[in-house]
Amino acid sequence: MTAARYDVLGIGNAIVDVLARADDAFLQQEGLEKGIMTLIDGHRAESLYSAMGPAREISGGSAANTIVGLGMFGGQGAFIGLVRNDQLGGIFRHDIRASGVTFDTPSAVEGPPTARCMVFVTPDAQRTMNTYLGAAVHLSPEEIDEEMVAASKVTYLEGYLWDAPPAKEAYLKAAKIAHANGREVALSLSDPFCVDRHRASFLDLVAGHVDLLFANEDELLSLYEVESFDEALQRVRGHCKVAALTRSEKGAVILSGEEIHVIDAAPVEKVVDTTGAGDLFAAGFLYGYSKGLGLDLCGRLGALAAAEIISHYGARPEADLAELAKAVL
Repeated sequence: MTAARYDVLGIGNAIVDVLARADDAFLQQEGLEKGIMTLIDGHRAESLYSAMGPAREISGGSAANTIVGLGMFGGQGAFIGLVRNDQLGGIFRHDIRASGVTFDTPSAVEGPPTARCMVFVTPDAQRTMNTYLGAAVHLSPEEIDEEMVAASKVTYLEGYLWDAPPAKEAYLKAAKIAHANGREVALSLSDPFCVDRHRASFLDLVAGHVDLLFANEDELLSLYEVESFDEALQRVRGHCKVAALTRSEKGAVILSGEEIHVIDAAPVEKVVDTTGAGDLFAAGFLYGYSKGLGLDLCGRLGALAAAEIISHYGARPEADLAELAKAVL
């Protein structure tokens, strides 16, 4: 096996987060339900984007956030996701590359525009989100770079993208390439609603193609249709090499065969915004895992990154993760 060029390759939705301040009158005028995330169509996306005030635009999406976080720890990351050759596609490409992530997926030249999540922040600090998935969900096997997968220690798949059949084929293609080259595959279940929609195919994916599974407690209970976390633990044992299971303020449980580690949640002075907690837990864990650290240390790095992200608004760390990691390492 040749030496890896990347620690982790993420594959997922390429979304531009567009953040703007707004007042309650604007939300009422636009018919937006405060504090809720709503999926919208292209026409509505264009209308809201035009109506927004001054905004900050950054690359986003679950797997992309994880790979950026990995880079902030000092890891080498790459990302595969689909944007259109439009203004927001250019913003996504520039921003994620500026974060140190390799992103070479060619832009789509036809079809829906680049995905965006418009986030309206009101003076009471509530975040009202409207997401248009656009080009992102049209990722297909053609976008899977075989050399990039083969050169990555771990290929990390985002459950949110499992809806469309071409994306499923893309994931399976990437998993087969990874394993053919002696690499590993990780999957985040992403959301209980994803699991509810795709339970049978997720179970097949985990059992047949996944080495590392990331899930929170609700996602795991939904996957195995059980009532207790202990029952779910027994079910997931043996289905994959490693299961990294998060439990909010209860911390996390890392399971590998007969090996089990209970990880305390890292202390947080005040929980401000839980957006991105799972993404950053995966970032810390995968950084440690790709560097050959023990599972307990991987879990502690994940908990540290999750604590940092929930202490402020937004899904990008504000502190120096590499510096914070010194307390764990």
